[in-house]
Amino acid sequence: MFFAIYTSILKLYIFFTYYTYRCINELQKHSLISPTSKGDKILLHFINQSGVKITTSVTEGASLLEVVINKNLDISGFGACEGTLACSTCHLIFDENVYKNLEPIADEELDMLDLAYGLTKTSRLGCQVCVQKWMDGMTVRVPRDVKDLRNVKESAENQ
Repeated sequence: MFFAIYTSILKLYIFFTYYTYRCINELQKHSLISPTSKGDKILLHFINQSGVKITTSVTEGASLLEVVINKNLDISGFGACEGTLACSTCHLIFDENVYKNLEPIADEELDMLDLAYGLTKTSRLGCQVCVQKWMDGMTVRVPRDVKDLRNVKESAENQ
C-alpha cells in the first residue's frame, strides 16, 4: 500500500515538475538566443475568434496560454484546462515561418490536437509554446471554433 501511494505521489511530482519547468528548460537549450532582461518586452499579436487583433507585450519565458490569461486578453474560452493538456481550447494557428522555428511537438500535444476543430499543419497548443525573444512581432490566430475535449469526454460518459 505504501509503495502504491509513494509511486502515485512520485508520478504526480514528475508530471507537474516537467510541465512547470518546461518553458524554462526550452529557453536554456538555446545558447544562440541572447537572454533578455526583465525590462525587455516582446510584442505579440493575437487574432481572436471574431477576427479582432489584440496586441500585448510580455517578457520571455511564459507560455502563450499564460500570456492570454495573465494579460486578460479578449479570447473567450481560451485555456479551459489551465495548461494540463486535457483540452484543446488554447489551440493556435501560426504562420508557417514561425511554426518551423517552434520547439518540436510532443506526442501528448499531438493527441490533443488530433481532436481540435480547425486543425491546420501549423496548429499548436498555446500551453505548450513558450515566448522567446525571436517571437517579437509574431501574430497567431485563434481558430473560429473551439472544442473543449473535457465536454466531449463528459457527454460520452453520460451516454
